[in-house]
Order: sequence, then structure tokens, then C-alpha cells
Amino acid sequence: MKLDFVSDVACPWCAIGLHALEEALRRLGPLGLMVELHLQPFELNPDMPPEGEDTVTYLARKYGAPPERLAATRQTLNERGAPLGIRFGARTRVWNTFDAHRLLHWAGLQSAPAQLALKHALLAAYHTDGRNPGDEQVLVDCAVQAGLDGEAARGVVRGDDYTAEVRAAEAHWQRLGIHAVPSVVIDDRHLIQGGQPPEVFEQALRQLAAG
Repeated sequence: MKLDFVSDVACPWCAIGLHALEEALRRLGPLGLMVELHLQPFELNPDMPPEGEDTVTYLARKYGAPPERLAATRQTLNERGAPLGIRFGARTRVWNTFDAHRLLHWAGLQSAPAQLALKHALLAAYHTDGRNPGDEQVLVDCAVQAGLDGEAARGVVRGDDYTAEVRAAEAHWQRLGIHAVPSVVIDDRHLIQGGQPPEVFEQALRQLAAG
């Protein structure tokens, strides 16, 4: 079973979705499913400048979200994230994530486990610690945390390697109609969207495996 997890580092629901999907896969372990998990790029803020933008200002401008709605969303994220081991911090700014996606692409060329470890490190750096996932040192720190070579990672960040590959992948998923994340595409045919709880992923995958 091939799972393409389309997401952005800047998306809190993507953090919830990834953790929930992994929990569902753990629950399905006894079935002996052979699963390939591929992390695919998507940018919520492709035009975000390097200096980023205040989170409240950004969300109000993009979604018209008043402060009380933002507070309710934060509460919901905390409630959904806690059982999955996710602690959401302040996240006072929104940043550009393109270099993070380039680094994730590079990590995927090393190994799938390394790419997944880097994804988790980047999600924690931003959503828990409020660090800038577009900053060179943050990216290098996350790479090292994921067991990757720090200087090789720095070289990727400082250059423009994998720019074309990431742009092509982003365009591919958009052509297929992916305009919201997280989106999980199963065997190129089935789609589950949103930061669903583990039970939703488990039920869907169990049904597909049985079919």
C-alpha cells in the first residue's frame, strides 16, 4: 500500500494528521501490511517573504479569522494534539517553508526513515518551539536531530538543489486537485483529507486492505 502524505511544515493540522496516520499504522501492524509512506510537498504560503509575518495578522488577512475564532482553533489543536504527543507552542510568526521542502526532498533520497525523522523534527521546531523552519541553522539542527549529516544539509540549504524537483512535485499534486492539507492519497486512487483522528485513518486503511 502506497501512502502519499501531502503537507506543509507550517500546517498544524498536518502535524496532527501525520501523528494520527502513524498511530493508525501502528494499530494495523498485526495485519502485516506492507506500507510505503512518501512525504510530499505543499506550500500554504508560497509567497511569504523570508522575514515572515505575524501569525494573527496573517490569519486575519488570509481567512478573515477574528481573534476569538483563532483562540478557539488553538484550543482545539491543543485538545487534538495532546493525546498524540504533540505540544503546540505560541507560533507567533508564519514563515516561508520552501527550503524545508527542499531539505525534506534531499532527506528522502537518503532514506524514508530519515525523511520522516526530519519531518517530525521540523514540525516540532515550528509548532512546539516556534522556531523558523526557513532559517538555515534551524534546518541544519533538525537534520542533525534526524540523524543526517549537518554539513551536507547546510550545503543543500545554501544552494538551490532540488528546487525544480520540489516545484514539479507541488505542481503535480495541485494538478490532481490537492488544494488543502493534509491530504493522504492511497495507492494513487483514494483520498483522505484533513487532520483526521487515528480511528478514521485506521478504518479507511483496514477497509482498503480487505478489499
